[in-house]
Amino acid sequence: MTLKEKVGQMVQADLSWSENVKQLLREGRIGSLLTIQDVRSINEHQHIAVEESRLGIPILVGNDIIHGYRSIFPIPLALASSWDVDLVEAVAHASISEAIAAGTTWNFAPMVDITRDPRWGRIAESAGEDPLLNSKIGAAWVRGYQGYRSETGRQAAACVKHYAAYGAVESGKDYNTTDMSERRLREEYLPPYKAAIDAGVKTIMTSFNDLNGLPATINPLLLKQILRKEWGFEGVIISDYDSIGELIFHGVARDHKEAALRSILAGVDIDMMGNAYHYHLADLVRDGQVPEALLDEAVLRILRLKYDLDLFDHPYAEESRISSSLMRPETLNLAAEAAAKSIILLKNDPRLLPLHLEGKTIALIGPFADERQSLLGCWSFDGKAGDVETLHEAIERNLPPRASLRVCSGCSFDGDAADLASAVAVARQADVVLLAVGETDRMSGEAHSRAHLGLPGRQQELVDAVVATGKPVIAAVFTGRPLAILKLAQEVPSILLAWHGGTRAAQGLCDVLLGRVNPSAKLNVSFPRSEGQIPVYYAHKSTGRPAESSGVIQFNEADKSVYLDESNDPLFAFGFGLSYTNFTYSDLRVLTPVVEKDGFLRVSATLTNAGNFTGTEIVQLYVRDLVGTVTRPVKELKDFQKMTLAPGESCSVEFDLPAGELAFLNVDLNPVLEAGEFKVWIGPDSTRGLEGHFAVR
Repeated sequence: MTLKEKVGQMVQADLSWSENVKQLLREGRIGSLLTIQDVRSINEHQHIAVEESRLGIPILVGNDIIHGYRSIFPIPLALASSWDVDLVEAVAHASISEAIAAGTTWNFAPMVDITRDPRWGRIAESAGEDPLLNSKIGAAWVRGYQGYRSETGRQAAACVKHYAAYGAVESGKDYNTTDMSERRLREEYLPPYKAAIDAGVKTIMTSFNDLNGLPATINPLLLKQILRKEWGFEGVIISDYDSIGELIFHGVARDHKEAALRSILAGVDIDMMGNAYHYHLADLVRDGQVPEALLDEAVLRILRLKYDLDLFDHPYAEESRISSSLMRPETLNLAAEAAAKSIILLKNDPRLLPLHLEGKTIALIGPFADERQSLLGCWSFDGKAGDVETLHEAIERNLPPRASLRVCSGCSFDGDAADLASAVAVARQADVVLLAVGETDRMSGEAHSRAHLGLPGRQQELVDAVVATGKPVIAAVFTGRPLAILKLAQEVPSILLAWHGGTRAAQGLCDVLLGRVNPSAKLNVSFPRSEGQIPVYYAHKSTGRPAESSGVIQFNEADKSVYLDESNDPLFAFGFGLSYTNFTYSDLRVLTPVVEKDGFLRVSATLTNAGNFTGTEIVQLYVRDLVGTVTRPVKELKDFQKMTLAPGESCSVEFDLPAGELAFLNVDLNPVLEAGEFKVWIGPDSTRGLEGHFAVR
């Protein structure tokens, strides 16, 4: 390969990048393209690369298939609240099957960023606040994406992102700086990336943010020390969109040439839309500033990826298959199942749900009543609003005999239009009211951070007015992030967190409302009572003056780590979620009260379905190390199991946790398992459960 051809493999561009993309492909100077959804265009450019370039090397085609291609599934934050790794893997499998049929061979997903700040719009793409749950969900995405092979032998590579600590940007502002200790980075933020690599992910994307003063794209600790040396990652490293060029704005490179120099020396294989490698990398090699051996290593990784995806034998998508591959009935059924399994029952007092509507009138009120686009969520580029059934349409179609429906939006999302009087009139004519409120798809996602997390526009006024009618009210909250909805939670008796549920969101909600699906999802991220609490998360440290009880501090109390004007507690805690049935926990047994360092913690409890519905419970195992050489969290999720029980049925739930899972980083940042006393809980969420003790020796 010539030097320019080597550089070409390290350049990724879209069709707007240059007027001469086709010619550059002929010259072997572009190795991959992105954001092309048209299969004919993809094949056209692939034919040029394969048949008209000197070496005939096929191109990779990358896209952001975050939660579906044409068939859109719940946003990742929603899907992760199912705590169902098999469901996530099935969704990934179905999503990538559509994308591959349309020509995609590289998917820029999953995102595994830990985030504890709901102001950050990209929380919608994450699996929430916990390292263990993020790790399991991230690995499932990777398996689902990369485990699929089409009938014609085509595959796609997954790309775990954003490496690293992007979810901890200051103030929840997208693209902002991140500053944290290496301890916190390694213990809390890096485990999901490692889990994705262990699951076999083929590529990894650097993040936009700087980390402790050094942008991730040129961070040797992240790229060389941890990723390559410690974890042994042999796949391709790609920059995020123009993140190499953005080194200039970070103030760590004078121009694109210096940005290219720092990035290649740090180990970035591919420059996505950065205008750096294409224009300057060959000159840097000729000038002796960059050893050509670095390019050889990078190009070898890129070519190996193309061989692994069988692109040399199957470079072209079959255009005749595209129409039969999208929106298949089984895919849409999976989308409805995923939407229902992602819905969280936050409140049901009195037990309004499930609804029994025979002979009754239901009022559907709120700006989501006839909304289509926002149900898709923030990363649905290839989804079509016309494919989406509205809540109005779905409820009308699902109504039982002799039931009737009345509909009124009441207000818009932005507050410009409101007719509260009509909404009140409609509510008074009904036996039960469903309030469909929340934020639109354009209010979360990349570059959509929010400082105020209440219901947008005049929606809270709408809630107040409808509740004042005295009618039974159920709120369905559609959102891409946790919202600060304290007042709604105080006044509305039943609340369903519906998220942005995708193409079949409305059907999934109907299945839950009418009791066809008993909700089982649980929060994977804490909901704040107010923005001033952020970040609020369960695995915090005790501090030297812990808050021993919840509630607002009184001025005459002794000094503690609490607020003067707000509770420390979240509105809804990590792991929380109700069911139409009632699960009880009893008979905790610590089967290994003394755990050897090479042994297992074995602990069990009895779970009973004490209600009247068959239901699924997510049983959670938490541990606390009471005394360590460094401070430890008050609780850490260590495992979970999903159990389905019929009414009156009981079962024993046993956890076998390797003692090594109790290790942490000592003062020298080396893994260590220390002898000592521990607490253990088995329960329904991070705030409740049966408590026991054990020791490690």
